[in-house]
Amino acid sequence: MMARFSPGLGAGLVLCGLAAALPAQAQQLPPPQVSVQALAPEALPVINELPGRVAATRTAEVRPRVGGIVVERVFEQGGKVAAGDVLYRIDPAPYDVRVASAQGALARAEATALNAADQERRARALRERKVTAGVDLDNAATALAQAQADVAIARAALQEAQLNRSYTEVTAPIAGVVGRALVTEGALVNAQTDIMATIRQLDPVYVDFTQSSSELFALRRALASGQLATMSEDEAAVRLLFDDGSEYAHSGRLLFSEASVDSTTGQITLRAEFPNPGGELLPGLYVRVRIEQAMRDNALTVPQMAVQRDQSGRAYVYALKDEETVERRDVTLGQTVDSRWLVESGLEPGDRVVVAGAQKLYPDAKVVAQPLDAAQPPVPAGADAAAAQKE
Repeated sequence: MMARFSPGLGAGLVLCGLAAALPAQAQQLPPPQVSVQALAPEALPVINELPGRVAATRTAEVRPRVGGIVVERVFEQGGKVAAGDVLYRIDPAPYDVRVASAQGALARAEATALNAADQERRARALRERKVTAGVDLDNAATALAQAQADVAIARAALQEAQLNRSYTEVTAPIAGVVGRALVTEGALVNAQTDIMATIRQLDPVYVDFTQSSSELFALRRALASGQLATMSEDEAAVRLLFDDGSEYAHSGRLLFSEASVDSTTGQITLRAEFPNPGGELLPGLYVRVRIEQAMRDNALTVPQMAVQRDQSGRAYVYALKDEETVERRDVTLGQTVDSRWLVESGLEPGDRVVVAGAQKLYPDAKVVAQPLDAAQPPVPAGADAAAAQKE
């Protein structure tokens, strides 16, 4: 009796055979290509980014030296003024009267002095001929001295009146940018009391920023122990960053740091000076100060795209264990330098770190490594598998 062949059973055997062959085919996919970079030590500056505010280098409150009615405002609000420029004019009429009165008092004192000089000469002549007593000459000499003193007092009074008359023109004590007018024509101002305007010198400007005392002392200890190298004042660069992240075009220089610590915040204030030719930096503006405070010799850095993090947030990278196998390296990261991370621990000079193509790797994975700067871009992991499935 002959056995019958079932077409359905044959098709099922063929499908089962294909299904069993797929895992074996997947296991035979070529290893992914990755880009690696060999780590080399380099000298990097220790850069700290600190909060700060802009301050004018010089600020002067314009106050009247004499009181009176303001008759004219001369300056343009928000404009630049030079030292000595007239800003306001106060009614000079009362001071003209005082100058004239002082001039008359001086003329009278000078006439009295001339008369006293004549009396002294007559008394001296009579005394030489022994016509009068010596006391008359003494009285005449005393009267002359008093008259000359009155002349000096009257002359000083005239100078004071003329000086007060000149103060009716309120001038700028410093050069800079004048703010809004705080008084108007017709206002009565009092000497040394009312503020009429404020002038600020805005080129250059100061930037006052703060750093925690613990951070600064740790930096100094690292410098003392030789872990970091000091930088000269000419080498230490100070840069500014605005709120939007853009960088100010001009670099500044560090002037000094305070010799005391703020007892309420534990911060130390530092001051830098920046040129401000375009007037972009205004007093009170909040900025971020990026300052280079030391140099770190033999520093290791890795590109930011090479760093990954596990579920606990720990940073790690993949490095070549041999020519075709990778291993996971847990790393401790420091500050960022451009698009790189400073590596505090976990890597050594000469290690080859996977930069591109590390997202789908796992410990002891097989890879095809090529230098990062190679012309051929790395093939992402899984690309070959996708191509095979497409075929």
